[in-house]
Amino acid sequence: MEEQEKNNRGLYGFLPSDIEGIRTLAKLALDLRWSWDHAADDLWRQLDAELWELTRNPWTMLKTVSREHLEQKLRDKAFQMKMEELVNQKQLSETTPSWFQQAHPDSPLSCIAYFSMEFMLSEALPIYVGGLGNVAGDQLKSASDLGLPVTAVGLLYQQGYFRQQIDENGMQQALFPFNDPGQLPVIPLRLPNGEWLRLEVTLAGFTVWLRTWQVQVGGVKLYLLDTNDMVNLPVHRNITSQVYGGGNELRIQQEIILGIGGWKLLKALNLNPQVCHMNEGHAAFLILQRARDFMKTAEVSFDVALAVTRAGNLFTTHTAVAAGFDHFSPALMEKFLGPYAAEELQIEFNHLMALGRQDPNNSSESFNMAYLAIHGSGAVNGVSRLHGQVSRNLFQNLFPRWPQHEVPVGHVTNGVHMPTWDSESADRVWTKACGKDRWRGELQEMHDGLDAISDEMLWQMRTTCRTDLVNNTRKRLEKQMSVAGEPAENLAIAKDAFDPETLTLGFARRFVAYKRPNLLLHDEERFIRILTHPEHPVQLVIAGKAPPYDETGKALIQQWVQFVSKHKLYKHVVFLSDYDVLLAEQLVQGADVWVNTPRRPWEASGTSGMKVLVNGGLNLSELDGWWDEAYTDEVGWAIGDRAEHGEDAGWDASEANTLYELLENQIVPEFYSRNESGLPVRWIERVRKSMSQLTPRFSANRTVREYTEQYYLPAAVNFLNRAADNGAAGVRMTTTKQDLERKWQGISAGMLQIENVANSYQCRVTVQLNGINASEVSVEMYAEESDGLQAEIIKMLPEPKEQANDGTAFTVKFAGSRPKSDYTIRIIPSYENIQVPLEDKLIFWQH
Repeated sequence: MEEQEKNNRGLYGFLPSDIEGIRTLAKLALDLRWSWDHAADDLWRQLDAELWELTRNPWTMLKTVSREHLEQKLRDKAFQMKMEELVNQKQLSETTPSWFQQAHPDSPLSCIAYFSMEFMLSEALPIYVGGLGNVAGDQLKSASDLGLPVTAVGLLYQQGYFRQQIDENGMQQALFPFNDPGQLPVIPLRLPNGEWLRLEVTLAGFTVWLRTWQVQVGGVKLYLLDTNDMVNLPVHRNITSQVYGGGNELRIQQEIILGIGGWKLLKALNLNPQVCHMNEGHAAFLILQRARDFMKTAEVSFDVALAVTRAGNLFTTHTAVAAGFDHFSPALMEKFLGPYAAEELQIEFNHLMALGRQDPNNSSESFNMAYLAIHGSGAVNGVSRLHGQVSRNLFQNLFPRWPQHEVPVGHVTNGVHMPTWDSESADRVWTKACGKDRWRGELQEMHDGLDAISDEMLWQMRTTCRTDLVNNTRKRLEKQMSVAGEPAENLAIAKDAFDPETLTLGFARRFVAYKRPNLLLHDEERFIRILTHPEHPVQLVIAGKAPPYDETGKALIQQWVQFVSKHKLYKHVVFLSDYDVLLAEQLVQGADVWVNTPRRPWEASGTSGMKVLVNGGLNLSELDGWWDEAYTDEVGWAIGDRAEHGEDAGWDASEANTLYELLENQIVPEFYSRNESGLPVRWIERVRKSMSQLTPRFSANRTVREYTEQYYLPAAVNFLNRAADNGAAGVRMTTTKQDLERKWQGISAGMLQIENVANSYQCRVTVQLNGINASEVSVEMYAEESDGLQAEIIKMLPEPKEQANDGTAFTVKFAGSRPKSDYTIRIIPSYENIQVPLEDKLIFWQH
């Protein structure tokens, strides 16, 4: 502890260290627990309310306020008590047995490394773009709540994602302010001797130095890498300039740093994760470096090392279209990874390229990072039930001759970290209903607790949330109009835009074509009538960014801005610029109805609609992503027919009409239908059911527990078993796999014999295994999906006889309800606990 304090000399050097309590305050400011702990807000408001509202960054605040002010606050009894309360809460959280320790006390799982290209934790740390970062940040926070041994790895960008400004013509302008590390809640990682931990990677023959940083996220650490080291060439300092910035050459270098550099960082910290979780394929190069390290330690070949280490790798895909995966040309791969393959992995370059190709023999095929992730993982999952189906279709080509339902992609539906996204008024309701620690363990049924909350309290919560959104919208709109040079009369309108009693819709996301952000504008006159109804008006808050170089997306934003201006709808529709975490919080807390209109099935999961649940907001959404499995007519509204229609303009028009009809005939009337006490009873009942039924299901608490029990724990056991005895199991696996590949084409099977015996089928087949040991394969009866029946797989057993020259007989008896003609014989590999077909895709079909 003393050594650590000594190494923090640079951390606190800017602070007046002689002020009593300043170090404690600094530690609180550097722990992003404040990004979801409402109790901490009051401390920072006491320090400087205006600066807190402007920055939401306690670390910057400590660097900004004067010494005199700090001394004054740290002598203030109320401030001291609040600080002491937060310190006690932090210590209690760190010492109290968590869900993971209680549920899995004897688990061998001691470290999970979570890799992601972006993390959305707070607007104070702008290293995110959108949904992928949202998922990563929320899962880290839930891992902290649940006590999971997670260590995260990402990149620290000099500029982060762009900031958005809307000009006088309604066009998006992209600004790239510099991320000053000194103003971010990050600290340099230091060696025991106080030296800054720096790593090196080789890029196209050049040594590139990586600086390392640490972020505290409650009980979890996030480590970040950047290349902005003065010893690097200017071109290399620029590698970590922007999230997803530049072309493929910059992207491959970022991903080498994240994957290979990230694994090197873990080893430099003496961390030995059993499980590596790749949040998308950007980090897949870690597969190579992890195998390389095992090669050196166990003195085995790359193929053996990969067979061992892949058991501990998990790949989560968020992509719903094939074009969304990163591809790198053979020339680019040769430039940056050719020497690495030869010198570090000791394999031919084509061997490396085969790991990222559908056809390993096609020398012109590009290298697909998702394919590398699949070929180097022990499990793969999508991020919703529907996305799992979509992904099995996307990756079918990697598993030829296998039925699509057996393509090895599972699913864990995303969830959001509810304490991050709930409002203070919603937090009070949930605390009264279910207690303060409701998101920190098993999610019990919440019906009883919420049923005990009165209609009046629920409606007051919604009214408060909506009023807060209206007030924030007015402030933001006035500032936005002023920056854009709007005339004075428009600025005056902004001061009283919107009405706290009016039904409020929210719509915020990336402005890209497949999300159809302008579907509500299909019939402008009809939409205007809905908005401006004299007795039952509607107001809509919109936000979102188009990718900086996407002119189509920019035009979609401009269409909304011009629609509002043309029809003078400032009191009914507002487009708020510069969508970030803080604006997202305000929108999901205040919106009565969240609107989402993607083209099915391109929304892998979606999370924005999940965030309104905890605040009593309702969803009006396409039956896509998470809403496809969440929707019932008791908890919200849906458009779509669960079919795919591509870019059919006629279908777009039909769904726009459905949106208008739902608003006109159901949503608006239900919101304004009040009882004698002025309460919308039917609406409140829908809110209650949405909160009680959906909030637990779509909490990141549930998501992280599913990852733990379905993936992390089995992966840890599997990896440790394979790694034992210097990878002896991996040696056997590799040898067996190579032997099967040589002999597989010589397999044959005789006629399948099926007899009816005592209301069962007695089945027998003789197979020639071409020298393959019967214990290394599984012979199965298979009936495919048909007429609503699920596929059926029945394992056959070898007869207890010596293998004869005419083959080995396999038999099985089972109660079958399908015709005999439905069944055929197949043979698949089965040895050393391999995952089939993920790790061995050989398959023999009788027909």
